[in-house]
This record gives sequence, structure tokens and C-alpha cells, in this order.
Amino acid sequence: MKFPAFLLVASFLVSAHAAEVPKIFSGLLEKDIPVRGQIGVVIPPPEIDQYVSKVEKAASKDQKWFREFSAQAKPGAPLPYHEKLGLTKEEYEEYLKLWAKREFKPVEEVMLLLRESAGGTWAVTGTGGASTISTLRYVEKDDVFRSPNGELKRIDDIKADPESILGAWSGIEWRFEEETGLGKTKENVAFGKFDDNKFGLIVYRVQEVSSEGTRLIDKSIVIRYALGKAGHIKEPAGKKTGTAPKP
Repeated sequence: MKFPAFLLVASFLVSAHAAEVPKIFSGLLEKDIPVRGQIGVVIPPPEIDQYVSKVEKAASKDQKWFREFSAQAKPGAPLPYHEKLGLTKEEYEEYLKLWAKREFKPVEEVMLLLRESAGGTWAVTGTGGASTISTLRYVEKDDVFRSPNGELKRIDDIKADPESILGAWSGIEWRFEEETGLGKTKENVAFGKFDDNKFGLIVYRVQEVSSEGTRLIDKSIVIRYALGKAGHIKEPAGKKTGTAPKP
């Protein structure tokens, strides 16, 4: 059976259009497919507070040592044991057991949508608290994100330790840094997924400190969403995919 030429051309165009989604979003988000996500925080059991208080008290006695010791530790993971932390070895082991029981607690349901925006750039728009990332525009040819602050440039990829606050996950990250006579500004965004391949992850943070050291802005969000069809928002019958309300 022969297909009309225009059908073959249309099929090619659809395939080519689907291939245009930037590689950084591959396996994470699909174009014009709304995804349900959650903004949340990671919280360990409250029993851990007694050990944290002891460490804080010990740190206040030798702040210089504590800063240097902390700088050598894995980012976001518990500090290795040292007698100057103010904990016995038994208390430290109990602390690690409690840390292992930390959980992701959702605080807000949001919707995410990957869209191609003006000028061939790409944006992940979001509802509610996730709308913060809607101002970012990804420029594939330059591999940068543009924000009202400036360009976020690619830095080292992320391979988080299982003991880090979010657990084991991998991703790619971009950063903007600027220091002027008015102060310092830092902005980061990372896209990735947990090692179990069940959830995708978007981590965003923006900080602004005045020249006097006053913290003007310090906002961070962690968005978790189910990968694949498990996270897709089902639309009413008769409604085409991608026509869900814009965030």
C-alpha cells in the first residue's frame, strides 16, 4: 500500500520535531506533557535534634576547627566521626541510624510543563511555588540557562552520595555568580533523577547578600516528580495532550 507523499512528509516532520527536545531533558520531561510534582523538604526523625544540639554546642567552642573540618566533608552528608564533635561513638552511631530514616515531606502540589519558548529557547514552567523556575530559559546551542540575573553556566555534574540529604541521585547543574559594589548574587539550578529511576528532581536556589553582609534573598526549592507516564497528568477525554492550562 502506497502512502500519499504529504503523509510521509508529515510523519518525518513529527519525528524531527520530537527529536528537538534538548538532551538535558531526555528521560526527565517530555515536551508539552504536563507533569504532577511536589515541592518538599527532607526531614529526619525529631529524636536527632538532641545530637545536633550537642554538635552545635561543641562547634561553638572551636569555630575555626569546626569550619575547617566541615569543609573537608561530603556536601550535604553527615560529618565523619571526631571526638571534638561532642558525641560519643555510640551517640554518633545512633545519629547515623536516625539520619538514615529521613523522609521527603511534600509541602505543595505543583504542575510542571516543558515548553519551547521564544527564540528557540526552552523553559520548564511551574505552578505555585514552582513558578520561580519559570523565568529560566535554556539555550541549547550555548548550554546555558538565562535568568533575570544573567547566564547560568554549566558546572560539574552531580553524583550525590546515598548519605547526602536527598539521598543517591545524579544530575547536571548550572550556576550564576556575580559580585558588585552592591553585593553578591548566586543562582543555581539542577535537573536530575534519583538512582532508583522512579523520580525526577529539580533543585533551585537563589541567594543575594548586600555589601554589608545582610542576606537580602535566600530562596531554595526542591521539586520531586514521578518519571514517565506515572507522573503525567491525565486530561479529560477529547482534550489534546499539551492543552492543559498554562502554569
